[in-house]
Amino acid sequence: MEYHRFVLAALVLALAACGEGQAPPAAPTKATAPGATPAKAADPAQVALSGDLAALVKLGPLPLMDVAETLRIAGRLEVNGYKTARIGAPVTGRIGDIRAVTGQEVRQGETLADISSQEVTTAQLAFLKAHSAEQLNSRAVERAELLLSADVIGSAELQRRQNELSVARAEKRAAADQLRVLGLSGKAVEQLEATGRLATAAPITATQAGTVIERKIAVGQVVQPSDSLFVVSDLRSVWAIAEVPEQDADAVSRGQRVEIEVPALGNETRVGKIVFVADVVNPETRTVRVGVDLDNPGKTLKPAMLITMLIERKVANRTVVPAAAVVRENDLDHLFLQTAPGVVRLTRARLGPEKSGMRAVLEALPAHQAVVLDGAFHLNNERLKRALEKGAALRAGQADAS
Repeated sequence: MEYHRFVLAALVLALAACGEGQAPPAAPTKATAPGATPAKAADPAQVALSGDLAALVKLGPLPLMDVAETLRIAGRLEVNGYKTARIGAPVTGRIGDIRAVTGQEVRQGETLADISSQEVTTAQLAFLKAHSAEQLNSRAVERAELLLSADVIGSAELQRRQNELSVARAEKRAAADQLRVLGLSGKAVEQLEATGRLATAAPITATQAGTVIERKIAVGQVVQPSDSLFVVSDLRSVWAIAEVPEQDADAVSRGQRVEIEVPALGNETRVGKIVFVADVVNPETRTVRVGVDLDNPGKTLKPAMLITMLIERKVANRTVVPAAAVVRENDLDHLFLQTAPGVVRLTRARLGPEKSGMRAVLEALPAHQAVVLDGAFHLNNERLKRALEKGAALRAGQADAS
């Protein structure tokens, strides 16, 4: 161990002796003139107006124009509440055959499912009893009329029997109405009256025409009248629903026409009419619920799709910029502003939606700076071209250095 320590110490001393008085080689440096400052990198957002490029560009102050402020409110599509029916069972019973599936088009009165119930059987028996009583009293009246003509009975007896017949007929009508309430059609009631044969089940029928958008039953399930078994909606009309902030609620009213953007359809714009405005403010979100009726003949609008509701508010005199002067980059709006004679710079701008080829300036731009009103497309192409050339030159220089 002592031997190894001695060898290590000798090596250290030898290296120190070899490096004594020698300085490490200095890296070559580029001489800088006295008082000079390092050159600044060119601004990539800046473009000089020269030659043919200057002839393509038009500079000037931004004009003023009366612009209707537009509210953009996020929302969603829902079924039309005025054309949607929730269908339940007419009686308590057990589901038998189910004839409708989700997505099926049905007509008003079409049978969706069958339900077996003791209530239906009891109601049919009551109807047959009332029908029998009506027939019995009808024959009694006929006999009384014959006896009256033979002076066997008086007119008072005939009147009594006629009154009994009227009561029997009223009871029969009530029994028939009860069967219709339980789901039996008028044709089924007539068949029961003619044959006396009891129906084994009552139908659950569609109360309106449309598309079955929900089905909440299974064969053998016991249901009650309070249960919602099917939801049928006419999807040729849907609602666009949005929650408008309470401070903007004065901008909406029933019957007002508004535009609806649907991102799922490539931001396609539809025009609809406001059909309702909530009378109360949601205390949790501080918003007012607004519904717009939209025609949907091709059924391309699907309930639960996201939408943007565009609501025009009051007209105001605002600074505007031509839509052709706007440069869209990184999902942000930009304008070319003049920063010096013959020089413009791409600057971020906050603008409103396009209306009649103009866009309102929502945030003030730097004062006393002219704006490129025409030719922004050519300027941006020149800016991007120079950026590419600079990048290519930089990569070539790095390759030569290596």
